[in-house]
Amino acid sequence: MSSNSYKTLDQAGSLAGKRVLLRADLNVPIVKGKGGQLEVRDDFRIQKLLPTIEWLKKAGAKTVVLAHIESVETVSLRLVAEYVNEKTMVTFVESFDALSAHATQMKNGDVTILENLRMLDAGEKENSVDFAKKLAQFGDVYVNEAFSVSHRPHASIVGLPKLLPHFAGPLLDSEVMHLSQAFQPLRPFIFILGGAKFETKLPLVQKFLTKADLVFVGGALANDLFAQRGLEVGQSLRAKGAIDLSAIAAHPRCATPVDVLVNTPDTYPKLPTEVSATDRILDCGPETVDYLSRMLRTAKLVLWNGPLGDYEKGFEQSTIDLAKAVMKSSARAVLGGGDTIAVLSKAGLLEACLSNEQIFVSTGGGAMLDFLANGTLVGVEALA
Repeated sequence: MSSNSYKTLDQAGSLAGKRVLLRADLNVPIVKGKGGQLEVRDDFRIQKLLPTIEWLKKAGAKTVVLAHIESVETVSLRLVAEYVNEKTMVTFVESFDALSAHATQMKNGDVTILENLRMLDAGEKENSVDFAKKLAQFGDVYVNEAFSVSHRPHASIVGLPKLLPHFAGPLLDSEVMHLSQAFQPLRPFIFILGGAKFETKLPLVQKFLTKADLVFVGGALANDLFAQRGLEVGQSLRAKGAIDLSAIAAHPRCATPVDVLVNTPDTYPKLPTEVSATDRILDCGPETVDYLSRMLRTAKLVLWNGPLGDYEKGFEQSTIDLAKAVMKSSARAVLGGGDTIAVLSKAGLLEACLSNEQIFVSTGGGAMLDFLANGTLVGVEALA
């Protein structure tokens, strides 16, 4: 049971025969495989959702899964539904009319996945009351199991809880509990932030400089701090617009890479002071990973979001090595961010992280960052 103000699914009472609207996150990467066939590249979010689906089946609920997908390859959830059906039996319906006809035939324990909400009706993203009512007619109970979408004020996230008895799913509750460790942390507490877009992550860095014993800023974010300190960053990715990072760059608890890799993955490491005007910083070097590994030996809690390098261009080694160091440490760890998960999955480390009792892997990317910055999400507040 969570200490939060919402009720959890295990407090819903008997669900036998009841119609449950389960908001899930099925927005998984879709890519072209061999022969040009579309396929699911990473099923991490699906795997995390499956226990809840099985729980509702055993409870005898008639479950309709509400979700969305945003992919350059497809706007339909059909492929994802077919993938889920390989793991546990579900039915896919492509419209509200089809759902209306199908819902009358559903038996206790049946699960149906409705087509992409954002494609079916613009009212989803507009948080339309009418669209929320349209969804609500298919349910007796609402369950939010989509932590990773719960920073969005959309109809299926904040509108539906106003219309139906509502509960937090076990995955959402677990996310909230694990991420909340950062607010009253075990110490020493290390916060590691990678990726890009300092303009959106600045409040998070400012907040955790007051809470963490060490804030390490890597990835493209570090380039802005290097520049703030008067160092050459060449052609490296930078934040858009002018941002005053002087207080952060000078903060004694803010650390940045001690060596960097530029231009090609097999390049020799350079000191930040050695970067030339033609260089493009793309990863941390081995000395940086050694430094972080030493910090992790005494840490009690580590919170990490975002890769340390541009993994899509082959700069993934520092992220992989850091993950191995986290697994070797005795610290409790919370890892998250879609790009971070992508690197761990590709390197074959994700399963090891998931099976490690000391490590919690969050499904959230932007939602994780928003929760850490604000202490809650609009979707979590809607369940109160």
